[in-house]
Formats: sequence, structure tokens, C-alpha cells
Amino acid sequence: MTQSRSPKPLAILNEVTTKPYENVIIIGSGPAGYTAALYTARANLDPLVIEGFAWGGLLQQTTDVENFPGFPEGMMGPELMTQMRAQAARFGARLETDEVTEVRLSQDGGLHEVHVGDDVYLTRTVVLAMGAQHRKLGVAGEEELSGRGVSYCATCDAAFFRDVPTVIVGGGDSAMEEAMFLSKFASKVAVIHRRDEFRASKIMLERARAIDNIEFLTPYAVDEFLPGEKGSLARARLRNTEDGSTKEIEISGAFIAVGHDPQSQLVAGQVELDEDSYVKTDGRSTRTNLEGVFAAGDLVDHTYRQAVTAAGSGCQAALDAEWYLRDNAAPADLAQAA
Repeated sequence: MTQSRSPKPLAILNEVTTKPYENVIIIGSGPAGYTAALYTARANLDPLVIEGFAWGGLLQQTTDVENFPGFPEGMMGPELMTQMRAQAARFGARLETDEVTEVRLSQDGGLHEVHVGDDVYLTRTVVLAMGAQHRKLGVAGEEELSGRGVSYCATCDAAFFRDVPTVIVGGGDSAMEEAMFLSKFASKVAVIHRRDEFRASKIMLERARAIDNIEFLTPYAVDEFLPGEKGSLARARLRNTEDGSTKEIEISGAFIAVGHDPQSQLVAGQVELDEDSYVKTDGRSTRTNLEGVFAAGDLVDHTYRQAVTAAGSGCQAALDAEWYLRDNAAPADLAQAA
């Protein structure tokens, strides 16, 4: 996020927007944000989407997407997001390619403030869809080979690594689950972990150990990913964390499973977050602890983190916002001004 700047006075805001407040502001994009935009636009709520400069979310960093329903031939991640964005705009969603610099969420059901640089928007409802970022190793070659052998989602990309050697980097339940899924496709899966002990639960570890083409490389850490002649991933340089020795292994795919970082900094201290900084919602709804504030997509999802589940929760957030607006009268003073 960019640094906050002093907001313009409200009078200037009204000159810019020609109305005193918005019905819905969606912060973020990706499948959750654009689906929420589509549904609220079709409900004639005239949503404003502050989509960020890196609009489209993590799918903008993805090559082939083969598991999004309705596209039997698959498509490129950026193309899918471009189409979802265009669909939301077609039905009237207003897209602002900028970053939200600050939010001031009402604690008592009043209007919420969304700051975009010097501009301040008031809104009756907010849909939080800022997503999450894959936690990265920060080693040489990781960025350069992302999408060319280095991936962060085995359930998304495993089918591209049939009958080739691969690695999973991580030691928790997610790493074991990814390894087991990848083992159905790859010729070999090596689980790399910097300690001999794993954070994974006993049952998940036992299940992974029972699969013939999964092996464990401990205590090792990745020092570097190296390309081959064609520019895609070919080798990984590993370092023994106990004696410092190094070795190289030949691989065609590497999956990083060391966690995610939800992008909740903007609302920390205002909405309830869990111990991992994901936004907490009420049961199976998208409602947060604040009236008129909803959260969707990877910002709330510990478990699935798929494009289709993010889109589904974006739909839920839109419907929750629509029902909130239906059941709660507009603020009287601003309704008279409008």
C-alpha cells in the first residue's frame, strides 16, 4: 500500500462524485472482488471498485488455468481476470485503478470512509477483497522462474508436471497435502524441510510417508533455483542446515508451501482478525464484526484458496451487502442531501 495522505475536505469530495455517499465500495479485485462487483452492479447498486494497481490478484501471475469451470480448453490467468473485469464493467461497476491508502470503518453502523490518496469516499457498505500473497522463500531464481517451474499451488499446476521429478518446500499440513496431490502426477516428489521434525500433524505425515514416490530431504533449505537451457527450472541447490554442505538435485517443478500472508493490514485494529491475520467472518456468511463491512476471497480463506471458491465468496459478499442495504435505512441527513 502507498502511504496515507491528508484527505480532501468532504465538500471537494461531493464536487467530484456528485453524490454524498456510495452504496458499495469494493476494495481489491481478483475473482472475489470482480464477482462482488458483477453481482452488486446487476443489483443496480452502482458499486465503486478500488481495484489496486496490480488488479486481478494472484491469477495475474498464473499461466494456464485449467480448473475454472466453463472453460474446457483452459485459459491464461491474466486473460481470465481481464474477462471477469470486463464483465463487471459491462454491468456498470465503476473501476478505479488506484490503491486505497486508508479506511476508517464505522464502529456503530454509520458511514464508512475509504481514502484513495487525497480523495475520500463515504459508503454504506464495504466489501474487503484484498486477497492474500503467497509467502516466498526469497532465494535466488525464485522470482525469475515463477511460472516456469516454480509454483505456489500444486492443486492448480500439478497436471503440468506429469512424469517429472518435483519438490515441495515446507513442513506443515499444507505441504503434506500438496505433496500427496502432486504424487499422482510427478514421477517423484521430494519434500524439503529445514528441520528433521515437521510441523505437520502425525496423520498427515504418515499418509505422505506411505506413498512410494514421496521422499523426504531433511534438514535442507533451498539456496537457489537454477534454469536449464530452455530457461525453465532444471535444478535446485540445497544447503544442509546442520553442517552447511550443499548439493544440487535435478527437478522440473518446485512448489513452495510455506504459508500465505493475508493482505489485511488496511483494516487491522478495526475488524476482527484471527491469529494468522485473516479477517474473521460470521459463520458461513461474509459478515465481519462491523455492520456493513463484508470480507471475501483469500482474505478470509485458510483452506481452499482457489479461484472458483474466491469467486463464490465474492458472490456471497455481494448478496450480503445487498440484503444489508435492503434491511437498513440510509442515514437520514445524507438521504435528504441526496
